[in-house]
Amino acid sequence: MDIIFFDLDGTLLNKDSQLSEFTKETLAMLNEKGIANTVATGRTMVSANYATNHHRFHFPHIYSNGVAMWDPDCNALTLANVLSKQEVDWVLQTAEDAGIISFVNTVDINHAHHEHVIYHSAPKHRVEQAHIDTLSFKKNARLASLNNDIFNYDVTNISMIGKAETIRPLHLHLNQYDTLVAYSGPAADGEDVYWLDVHHKLATKGGAVKLVKERFGASNVICFGDGDNDLSMFDLADEAYAPSNALDIVKQHANDVIGHHNDDAVAHFLRERFSL
Repeated sequence: MDIIFFDLDGTLLNKDSQLSEFTKETLAMLNEKGIANTVATGRTMVSANYATNHHRFHFPHIYSNGVAMWDPDCNALTLANVLSKQEVDWVLQTAEDAGIISFVNTVDINHAHHEHVIYHSAPKHRVEQAHIDTLSFKKNARLASLNNDIFNYDVTNISMIGKAETIRPLHLHLNQYDTLVAYSGPAADGEDVYWLDVHHKLATKGGAVKLVKERFGASNVICFGDGDNDLSMFDLADEAYAPSNALDIVKQHANDVIGHHNDDAVAHFLRERFSL
């Protein structure tokens, strides 16, 4: 049994952070042919659903770099390796010292609809306000002012956005904390704006992919990704493919490098690979 795991940003999504019509058609072809496929993304569940326009992936979805897994068959959300109060406090202070704000992503696991609440303080920069404006359009997510209520819920990850000159050194600094891992990358093509995401170090896409593989008895795991947060699933994949825009280290761990993500590289590869 083949099972395919897709990273989203820089891989399955185009430069506008959307699924192209060609890619949508290709995913539908996979489903018609009975080829198992799903997402393994650093995005939260709400953010990923917004980007994919709620495209239905039939196998368990991996969100927040393995912190969250949602099973569409039974509408069950499970969390693992959430952030502690001490870890959250340290990240918030570190971001404040750097002059940027944090977006604390939380989930109420006991809520009937798994409510997502994103806490943040007042924006300090234009790019932060633009990010807040984008978040306000996302359904099933509530924005709230940063306060101690964040600890009423599970904190899946903390994200930030800003100029590369601020994010890059912050990225390095946050990775010095023993129990945390920080990932970063460009927020938009051609812009000097970077995102940064902080998770518990034990939360990985690879760990979640392994659980799905074992549950369904998959004999061949195929992964697509472009960032350093994809390396953990590349390491256990039988086949790993990187788009040409991927980080060099990701290309080095891939079985092959395919075309650019904005040219529907994954969809073109799949049509040829599975004779769709």
